[in-house]
Amino acid sequence: MTEAILLVGGKGTRLRPLTVHTPKPMVPAAGVPFLTHQLARARAAGVEHIVLATSYLAEVFEPYFGDGSELGLHLEYVTEEEPLGTGGAIRNVASRLHSAPEDPVLIFNGDILTGLDIRALVATHETSGADVSLHLTRVEDPRAFGLVPTDGTGRVQAFLEKPQTPEEIVTDQINAGAYVFRRSVIDTIPEGRPVSVERETFPELLASGAHLQGMVDSTYWLDLGTPQAFVRGSADLVLGRAPSPAVPGRRGDRLVLPTAEVAADAKLTGGTVVGAGARIGEGARISGSAVLEGAVVEPGAVVTDSLIGAGARIGARTVLSGAVIGDGARVGADNELRDGVRVWCGAELGDGSVRFSSDQ
Repeated sequence: MTEAILLVGGKGTRLRPLTVHTPKPMVPAAGVPFLTHQLARARAAGVEHIVLATSYLAEVFEPYFGDGSELGLHLEYVTEEEPLGTGGAIRNVASRLHSAPEDPVLIFNGDILTGLDIRALVATHETSGADVSLHLTRVEDPRAFGLVPTDGTGRVQAFLEKPQTPEEIVTDQINAGAYVFRRSVIDTIPEGRPVSVERETFPELLASGAHLQGMVDSTYWLDLGTPQAFVRGSADLVLGRAPSPAVPGRRGDRLVLPTAEVAADAKLTGGTVVGAGARIGEGARISGSAVLEGAVVEPGAVVTDSLIGAGARIGARTVLSGAVIGDGARVGADNELRDGVRVWCGAELGDGSVRFSSDQ
């Protein structure tokens, strides 16, 4: 298998304000755009050609990754004029594929951090003779996901989108967002209109008698759709809990990129990453957080499980816990922001103006 499609067109609405100026796959995780980790893992699994299906802020991707040669890849970019959904995006890039009709094509979403054994998924697809194979994982609470029950051989029996009642929850197996398609199946997806693979393509294939195979792989898996999940994913990459060959440094409690400045008595723990040009002041304590490029954390600030956007400034002695600070925002001294608070890009909070706020 030598090629793949990477779906990176989503607006990342749940991740705002992180995605106001940056498409979700380009938000830094463990020091590099999240997409870098996905591309590097695909290359390590033997993928050579990847087509990126772009839409929102599409102009950002190619200037950063170019033709992919630095990663040992051949990258191409296809931009949707109007959002086409997962299935529509796959169909929209089909003309860029080089595979023969019976060849496997790997497809994965640009917002999933996973330790999936990509080679094993492809091998399962080939040995089972499936038309489409899906990566499945098990979760404790599947209500926010699409359930995928399978028989004893792993053959998919149904697709149940986001069940809510106990009677609907017939399995803990969910669609984990990575697939292998037989190349010819991609051409059966309707062209030029929005299509959801989850709600339309897969159920219709199943109804027509197509062979859909599930492979349960319960290694690390995290949907990075919320700021809290994104911060956790970045920390897990730094700590080595989530695998990636693209982490730019040694794994451990902290990752400090070149040109960042950290005071000698500042304490960085829990997989904290400090981006290039960022500055951490004296006595600051930062745990499980991401401080992006050029941000400043002033002396005595305490930051836990939070993300501080590029060029933002956190005032002295301010406490952040589970907060997201947008690019270029200013939070004055002696504030306290907790429990999912989001400060918009470029916003300014004066000294001591906020002691606490609930999720917004």
